[in-house]
Amino acid sequence: MRIYAPWERAFNRISTPFEEFIHAQTTTGMILLFMTVVALLLANTPLTQAYADFFHTQVELSIGSWELSHTIHHWINDGLMAIFFFIIGLEIKREILTGELSNIKVAILPILSAIGGMVVPALIYMAFNYNEAGAKGWGIPMATDIAFAISALVLLRNRVSPALVTFLVALAIVDDLGAVVVIAIFYTDDINMISLTLVFASFLVMVIFNRLGIRMILPYFIIGLILWFFMLESGIHATIAGVVAAMAIPSKPKLTPLDFTNDTRDLLDKYDNYPIATDCTMHDKQKAILTNIKDRIIAVESPSARLEQKLHLSVGLIVIPLFALANAGISIDFSSVGDTIVESVSLGIVAGLILGKVLGIAGVAWLAIKLGIAKLPEGSTMSQVFGVSFLGGIGFTMSIFIADLAFVGNPELIFQAKIGIIAASLFAGLFGYFWLRFVAKRAA
Repeated sequence: MRIYAPWERAFNRISTPFEEFIHAQTTTGMILLFMTVVALLLANTPLTQAYADFFHTQVELSIGSWELSHTIHHWINDGLMAIFFFIIGLEIKREILTGELSNIKVAILPILSAIGGMVVPALIYMAFNYNEAGAKGWGIPMATDIAFAISALVLLRNRVSPALVTFLVALAIVDDLGAVVVIAIFYTDDINMISLTLVFASFLVMVIFNRLGIRMILPYFIIGLILWFFMLESGIHATIAGVVAAMAIPSKPKLTPLDFTNDTRDLLDKYDNYPIATDCTMHDKQKAILTNIKDRIIAVESPSARLEQKLHLSVGLIVIPLFALANAGISIDFSSVGDTIVESVSLGIVAGLILGKVLGIAGVAWLAIKLGIAKLPEGSTMSQVFGVSFLGGIGFTMSIFIADLAFVGNPELIFQAKIGIIAASLFAGLFGYFWLRFVAKRAA
């Protein structure tokens, strides 16, 4: 009988891919919150100038006469965030192929709610900013920060049903897809058609790799890097390259689960046929068998699933925290916050992320259920969907990202947008959590 250390059993528990996804998003949410606080502290202390100077430091890559030079802030937003968007692409692909979005009967409610949660906030924002300088920021309140939203639900534990968590995840995935489309189409000014053609050529090469059955990650990484460079030069935001590249990664395993079971069982039988040495060393044949088993373990998991699993941790611990540190640090004059929050940009974002998300998500969900188009998530109530719709108003990461694109070169509007995003996300997160914690009850 094996003896476990106090915490070992918990860490050895086998988690499903969905549970690992939830855990990764929760961890990201906690770290994201911490780094946001750090950024705000740095921007409102005597270190504010050093903080700004650091992220405006130029970093150059050069090969011969060729040179690529950007600030650290730019490298984070255009370079590292491409990895974040790559993860989003893998998540979207997984959900459509095998996840909640693969069954239209289950997917219809989060899809309709997500569309409502994008369209209504954008319309409300435009109502505040029509023909104003900030009109281009209509995409800002459309976004939902999946990491923060899921973190709030996980803190509620058994007070919400697993189906409600799945509903929020599916909704946020559709929301991310919508944000990607909005960025690619509406936040692109001049397009370099030669570079865009080379983007499609690079993508085609990755698709050919896929069709040829290439499962090694390195070839996709090399072509993906080339694709990112051409996307950067094309005029379309470089992060979209991450989503495009994700679509070409193989999502089918080389070995079926049944074949894996049969092959591994045969190999283990062969392994057991060799006598155990007195010094507990393995026979050379046993080492070869273990290598074959390792190869089959890799073959039974698709490259896209393997990449998603491996990258979640690095994105959650490095990319997103760096993004928050580089973008959430705004110098706040508390005496003028009241004036800033009533500016049309800030007010449009606050109204969009709070009122718009509730009307869009909960309102459309209620209508779809009443019309018989969709059903409530199992074990949940309409009151809980109302609480979840507030969590959908936590825009943060994607909202800040879109704000930087919408108001590039206009620091005043970016400041107003970030004040609105932080205020709305804070209110939406707290209200949604406390509503689900103390008001909404689980279905009997």
